[in-house]
Parts: sequence; C-alpha cells; structure tokens
Amino acid sequence: MPPTLASLVQHSALKLTVRAGADRLDTPVRWAHASELADPVPYMDGGELLLVTATNLDAENADSMRRYVRRLAGAGVAGVGFAVGVNYEDVPQALVDAAEESGLPLLEVPRRTPFLAISKAVSAAIAADQYRAVTAGFEAQRELTKAALAGDGPADLLARLAAHIDGWAALYDTSGAVLAAAPDWAARRAARLTPDVERLRDRPAPASIVVADSEDRVELQSLGTGRRARGALAVGTGAALGTAERYAVHSAVALLTLTTARSRSLQGAEQRLGAAVLRMLLAGQPDHARAVAGDLYGGLLDAPFRLLIAEAAAPAGPEPLIETMEAAAARSGEALLLVPEGERVVVLAADGGAAVAACAAYAEAQDDRAPREGGAEDSDIVVGLSAPAGPIAVSAAYKQAEQALSVARRRGRALVEHEELAAGSVLPLLADDAVRAFADGMLRALHEHDAKGRGDLVASLRAWLSRHGQWDAAAADLGVHRHTLRYRMRRVEEILGRSLDDPDVRMELWLALKATAAATPTED
Repeated sequence: MPPTLASLVQHSALKLTVRAGADRLDTPVRWAHASELADPVPYMDGGELLLVTATNLDAENADSMRRYVRRLAGAGVAGVGFAVGVNYEDVPQALVDAAEESGLPLLEVPRRTPFLAISKAVSAAIAADQYRAVTAGFEAQRELTKAALAGDGPADLLARLAAHIDGWAALYDTSGAVLAAAPDWAARRAARLTPDVERLRDRPAPASIVVADSEDRVELQSLGTGRRARGALAVGTGAALGTAERYAVHSAVALLTLTTARSRSLQGAEQRLGAAVLRMLLAGQPDHARAVAGDLYGGLLDAPFRLLIAEAAAPAGPEPLIETMEAAAARSGEALLLVPEGERVVVLAADGGAAVAACAAYAEAQDDRAPREGGAEDSDIVVGLSAPAGPIAVSAAYKQAEQALSVARRRGRALVEHEELAAGSVLPLLADDAVRAFADGMLRALHEHDAKGRGDLVASLRAWLSRHGQWDAAAADLGVHRHTLRYRMRRVEEILGRSLDDPDVRMELWLALKATAAATPTED
C-alpha cells in the first residue's frame, strides 16, 4: 500500500512529531511538496504532504491561519509539515488550532530534517509500493496462466483471480448467463448482473463498465477483440482495484480472451467433423458416423435426438441462435452437432435437452417481440424441428425439418415442429399462394358459369363431394331433386373436361374448394 502520514511519523530518520490530526494519520500520501506561497492550492492535485516554513504566512494570526488551513483541507491536501527553527522556533498555536479545527494533520519538522529527506522518503515508499504491486501482478499473471493452460475450464482461473483481488469473479457467455463463478456463493450475486452484461455486450470490444451498490463494487470487462464481444468477466470487491489487483484482472481478461479465441478455432474444427458425421448419417451409414464421431459426438447418437434447420433473414445470420444453443448445451454438459450452411444451420441436439429448449425459448421470444401478419420474411430466424429420431432415421428427420421449415416460412412463425404437422390437418397448408392460384385456375370455369346465372355448380360440387358422392344425401342438403344434382355433375365434367369417377380428380377438386374457401370464408 502507498505511504501514509503514520509511516512517515514512524520513520526513525525523519524525527517528525504530530501536532494535530493524530486520528487521521492513516491518510495516504501521494507526494511531498514544498511551497511558501500564501495560496498553493492552484498548484496541488490532492493527497500531498505540504512542507512549509511560513516565510510568506502570518502564522500567528488566527483568522489568517483558519482561512489558509480550510483552503488546504478543501483541496484534499493530506497534511502539513511545518519546519521549526527557520522562521518560527515552534509551531504557532494559531496554526495548530486551525489544523485541529479543520481535522488536517499537522506534523512538526525539526530543523535538522531537510524537506528533501522527507521527499526522498515519500518517493522511496511510493516506488517500493509500486514494485510490490508489479511483483504481485506478475505473480498473479503466472498463477492465472498456469490455471488457463491446465485445460480444466475457467473455474480454477476464476478462483485464483478472486483470491488475488480479495473478492469474487464470474464469467458470462454472450447471452449474459453465468458460466462459472468463484467463490461458489458469488454465482447468485453474479446472476443479478445479467442486464448489465447485456448492456456491455452491445458495445464494441474491448469495453468495461462499473456497477456500484450497497453490496460491493463490480467491474465488468468484455472478452474478445472483434466487433462482437465473446463473453464478459465480472470482478467484485469492497473498494476500487489497486495496482496489483488491476494487473491480475487485466491478465485474466487477456487469458480468457485467448481461451475464447482458441475455443472458436476448435469449434471450427469440430464443425467440420460434425459436417462429415452428418453426411454419413444422411447417407445411411450410422456405424461409420459413430466411428468418426468418437467421444465428441458419440453420446449424442446413443439417445433420441432432434434435427433442426434454422434459416436467418437478418444480416447477423443464425449466429445469435447458435450462440444461445451452444451456451445452453455447455451449461448442461450436452453434446451438440452443429453444421453451418451459409445463411442456415443444421443442428443435432438431444431430445428434451437444454439446447432444444433454448431454441424454442428463443423462437417464442422472437414471436412475442415482433408479431407478424403474413410472412416469415420479417423474422430474425425461422426454424423447422423434426420429430425425435435415431441414427438410422436422420435422412427422414432432415426431410421432416425441411417440411416444418417451409411451413414456418408460410405461416410467419419462428419455429414449427414436424409433430404439429403430423398431428394436425393439411388444410392450413392450403394458404400457400401457389395452391390458391392452382385452385382458382381449376375452378374458374365453374365460377364463370355460375356468375351468368345458369346454375350453382360450385355449391353442388361441394355438397356432392362432402357426401362422398351419395346422390340422395347431397340433393337433400341442396334442396333439389337427385336428378337435378346428376345433371349438374355432368355439366361439371363437361366444363372441366375431367371425370368425377377419377379419385385423383375428386381429391384435387375438394382441395381446390377448401383453398378458395380459406381465401373467402363467406363461401362456406
């Protein structure tokens, strides 16, 4: 720690005597400065021990000394050293009283102690303190580097950092979630800072902010050197960081940034391996895929998983969703096979796991944030999710995800699961513009016939198809004779040039009627 007035008083060679402010000798001294100006305050920074002989002061005038001392105290001067035996044989009582009144420490400097000796003592103490800080900083750097190279994750590094700063430390991922904290009790404290981490994330790295409250002083540092931060480090202490503590924090930031960059490189290699595994699974070679996956992805292939395809319309691509899923998988210890494909990404994730849940939550938040009226083109991300599958059914799962993705685009939703399609109805799919165009073209001649007032062929066709070709039941629904209905169906065949005996024709006509009804519900 820096020198204090107490350490100078205890310095045996200086022979200083306390004349006022004995209860404030723990005040740090930033420098020792001699000045005989009547008002030296404009030339002071605060924290100095001011050395005077009172050459230009009326040191025996109580009012003058009261104004002089108050001004020094207001400027943050650490104390006054008054040399006796030069202009005054003793420290004037007016100065002593003024110092006591203002609470400013006053030291008596004997004649045989030159001001230069005091300045040298202060300078030597400051240099020694700086040396101790630098030495402690280098020692912290060595310990933190050793912890980073051990490869056991960030927990050990954070524990050593917390010990060096006499506080706590926490590591966050890009979403603001706490990845690790030390000591253990700090995890709950760190979790409350997620909004501040999100605020820091929006700034170009490197960046930092200070959060102060009744509990402690927290400093947040972003990790990364690029446009986007790759995480954040929080350190909490009871007071502002000293020089040694600052060295330790800066070392931790550098090491965690390097670790993050290394992780990104390893992640690239893992993605290339994952792409090879996925190709083998799609080719129907699960055994080869298992052999290539090894321990990295092998566990993922031993239990049901989901295949999802995410497509992004935003300039950032699918990166935000990828980071969200990676963070969730890392926190839960799940394997995640992730293969970027330009503006989209294919993912294999454990069924019922944290990564799939994080994806669903991300999509739900997107839907809540920006409700859309008719197009997934307004989405940040669109996701299609397959049903649970195993290694031998990856090709089918891929098709399911593609189908769900296509439906998500049409419905303007962020995520659609294939199970929704399998358990639901095909009718919502008829909202596609291409299907409507087909339906309009197929039924146009019938609508034109009806528009001329020559019969109601469209309504008759709908009634007949809805009754599965039962003449009596359909005629009763329409309120006409069955022979009338038979005549109308023959006219339908003549106008369309197609036979109603063909089940494919009946299916296409029924879907066309449903598609046009979805576009104009009043026709039902």
